[in-house]
Amino acid sequence: MMICGREIRVEGGLVRIARLDGDKYKFLEAPEPAVEGLRKSQERVDIFTFMQKLPDTVPKYNYPMEWDNLAVLGISTFDEWWMNRLGFKARNKAKQAAKKGVTVQESPFDEAFAQGIWEIYNESPVRQGRRFPHYGKTLDQVRRMSGTFPDTSIFIGAYFEEKLIGFIKLTTDDSGTQAGMMHIVSMIRHRDKAPTNALVAQAVRSCADRGISHLVYSNFAYGKKERSSLSDFKERNGFERVNLPRYYVPLTSIGWAAFRLGLHHKLIDRLPGPLLAKARDLRYSWYKHRFPALEQDS
Repeated sequence: MMICGREIRVEGGLVRIARLDGDKYKFLEAPEPAVEGLRKSQERVDIFTFMQKLPDTVPKYNYPMEWDNLAVLGISTFDEWWMNRLGFKARNKAKQAAKKGVTVQESPFDEAFAQGIWEIYNESPVRQGRRFPHYGKTLDQVRRMSGTFPDTSIFIGAYFEEKLIGFIKLTTDDSGTQAGMMHIVSMIRHRDKAPTNALVAQAVRSCADRGISHLVYSNFAYGKKERSSLSDFKERNGFERVNLPRYYVPLTSIGWAAFRLGLHHKLIDRLPGPLLAKARDLRYSWYKHRFPALEQDS
């Protein structure tokens, strides 16, 4: 639905939760008109959630809130990041990519790039020990999914022997001061060439060239899983955890009841941490059994 000129996505059956299309990449400068518009909407919305924009980390609005987090890199210049904040190991890997023949550049989102993304997505059904949600999608599905926010997106490709082996989709907020990595994926078979490290380096350069002051690499921690190989990778590349207010605005009696009972969170996020860790281990063992010849991403 459209509210105050902004696309709003509504999910859920029993509890209907709305958020901005591009939540974590797009933000509300003033949430009050959107909240009022949702209250008056003919479509039932029980809870509206939105995140406060960087660099404001102190709660600004008088709505119910919880703390969310992002992995954030503050950018002044590329050289400052490269020399002072990029970890030694990550810097060497970025250099290694070039030595092994990987070239990285901004690229137009055309048919060839969409085809390359489709091939990357369909390389493996499992990544980082879990089912990869984009595996098996058609070229048309990938083209439509990747082509969102065309006016505020920057595509960066990593190429080996003129073939796309990794890519980043950067999407900027409406002010052009913050960019988020909406997609960042590389081929597992080319992992030895460190294309992901080279892509991150180009993303920092692309932001610095445009005067974008904050680069976001999604969440730093997910749910109750505080550390992972992915958070370690982000940290080695200079990203830091920044806690930001996430507001949950109940709009109906169902919304208020759901918020008080914690039903605005997914069931998996409400389970105890040790149980989740055991479930992840079991899932990983199952995938190793299910795909014995599969080289899994790490």
